[in-house]
Amino acid sequence: PDPDRRRLRIDHTKRALTLARKLGAPSVTTEPGGPPAETQSREEAMERFLEGLGEALDHAEREGVLLLVEPEPDLLIENAEQFLELALRIDSPAFGLNFDIGHFFCVGDPLPETIARLAPYTRHYHVEDIAADRVHKHLIPGHGAIDFPAVLRAIERTDYEGWLTVELYPYLDDPDAAGRKARRFLAASVAANLAGQ
Repeated sequence: PDPDRRRLRIDHTKRALTLARKLGAPSVTTEPGGPPAETQSREEAMERFLEGLGEALDHAEREGVLLLVEPEPDLLIENAEQFLELALRIDSPAFGLNFDIGHFFCVGDPLPETIARLAPYTRHYHVEDIAADRVHKHLIPGHGAIDFPAVLRAIERTDYEGWLTVELYPYLDDPDAAGRKARRFLAASVAANLAGQ
């Protein structure tokens, strides 16, 4: 709720959108608002988030860059239902969804169904695995409980043609090895899906 911190965040997002245009990047991803403060209702937190998001989306439209909201566990918007609630309140061609596979798994949204349901808004995917306990800790794909063949089939059915970005920030000691393992696993999953057609 601190107005100075909110202003810093909005200005940072606007600078990121301008930089994205200069670099030729099609989109910028932002967090879905922080958790509501103890002194405010969820609706008050949503109104505050929409106010800042609206300003950032106006800037995104001017820059010709998409601004993607990424639902995340324990933040204001953490599941598909809450994202759709947000989407119904936004009228901007610059608005979209960064669909983080692991985040939706953490909050218990069924992945194939959620991928189909949110496909009209999805402009990018983040990919990581999550353990069976659904604790929000990113793992290399294939090292957790997510059914990646089913996820990849669901994405394919939406005719999505963009990027899937593997998000493995916990692997700072050897990111190249983590990336190679993720790539091998995902390539094998895609090949298995193709062989099964």
